[in-house]
Amino acid sequence: MNKFKDFPQISVLLADERLASYPLYLRTYFAKFVVKDYKDKLKEDKNLVINKEILLDDIIKHIENFKQKEYQRLINATGVILHTNLGRSIIDEKIFECSKELVCNYFNLELDMQSGKRGDRYGVLLEKLKILFDTEDALVVNNNAAAVFLILNSLAKNKEVITSRGELVEIGGGFRVPEVIKEAGAKLIEVGTSNKTHLKDYEEAISEECAMLLKTHRSNFALIGFHKECSLEELFSLAKAQNLSLYYDLGSAHCGNLDNKLVKDEPSVKELLKHCDILSFSGDKLFGSVQAGIILGKKELIQKLKQNQLLRMLRVHKITLALLNESLQAYLEKNYEHIPTLKLLNQSQEIIKQKALKVKDILKIDCNLKASFSLVGGGAMPDKKLETWVLGFKGKALKLLEDFRKVGVIGRIEEDEFVLDFRTIKENELELLCKLCRKALSL
Repeated sequence: MNKFKDFPQISVLLADERLASYPLYLRTYFAKFVVKDYKDKLKEDKNLVINKEILLDDIIKHIENFKQKEYQRLINATGVILHTNLGRSIIDEKIFECSKELVCNYFNLELDMQSGKRGDRYGVLLEKLKILFDTEDALVVNNNAAAVFLILNSLAKNKEVITSRGELVEIGGGFRVPEVIKEAGAKLIEVGTSNKTHLKDYEEAISEECAMLLKTHRSNFALIGFHKECSLEELFSLAKAQNLSLYYDLGSAHCGNLDNKLVKDEPSVKELLKHCDILSFSGDKLFGSVQAGIILGKKELIQKLKQNQLLRMLRVHKITLALLNESLQAYLEKNYEHIPTLKLLNQSQEIIKQKALKVKDILKIDCNLKASFSLVGGGAMPDKKLETWVLGFKGKALKLLEDFRKVGVIGRIEEDEFVLDFRTIKENELELLCKLCRKALSL
């Protein structure tokens, strides 16, 4: 018996009313996929039961799984402000609207309005960076990993780069500083130990082949206990004495009126630039803007970066430039309210508590209001905790975590209890949050 004859035609499956609400491209793709899959299974199992309903069920399952992968708005109730999985820094609506005016129309991205000739793609953006950070020159690439790569490839290719073993960090996604150095064409020279590195370790490692000293900020982990590291000032003096460049991979840089408790032990970019030749950081972490690698430093060094052919491959899109430009404008004018990351970091305990009480009052269910701690996240300030308020919900924590996630609310489990942290929930999301809570709890 030829069971292949039992398969309904693709057109019959596509016309079924159970699939009518789905876009034609999804119906077509997954109908063909499921039919082929079942035909392959049939070759292995001649007794496999196949009919139209079974095929339709599987097609719908695949479509629904696909839809879950689509980008969708979420409410961040984890308390992690720079949540990498949720897009890190969010963009202010006014900044977005100003940027939209440019990117939804033609604009002078690479046109010199005075001469009418081709202009500098980064022109005004770099000038604003120079003003904001009092730096000789600046450059922007698509993320900080790209910045690290470009700097090493431009300034230390086929040369030695000396760095402490205690700073050979791994960032998100398994990307490691030693591997980036290797791929950039530089030769890594490790000095010191994982917990202690002395200035003499650097001094003894310097050879004629050395081009750079590299210091990496431990932005995504904290080292406590029996440890020692060389200060940027010490390394800068050594680099100058040996005619070497000093590069500081800052990773995450703050700017503006950040809470004093957070900026303790976190040096300002302006101060750092006094003690290094070049540094870089991410635009979408503490800086609170879009994903970008921001490079600042000595003009002669950044000019070498600008001449590197790799820059063409690492350049940022016009949307990124437009958004970053507006963020810089906000910083320069001290309009910090247009940097959402700063607002969330600086949010008062009272405001957070009032948001939680408002939701508790609207829901009218037995949930527990309690004090807790939020995290900065995004590989920034790992040893800093922010006081916050959360609502805890009774029931199986893992089940609640899943139920809330399915409706678009991402919370966390704390002491075997599912909680929503109100530091990262915006005021204009409270009404929506209540609706989604009811849906998740089947109220």
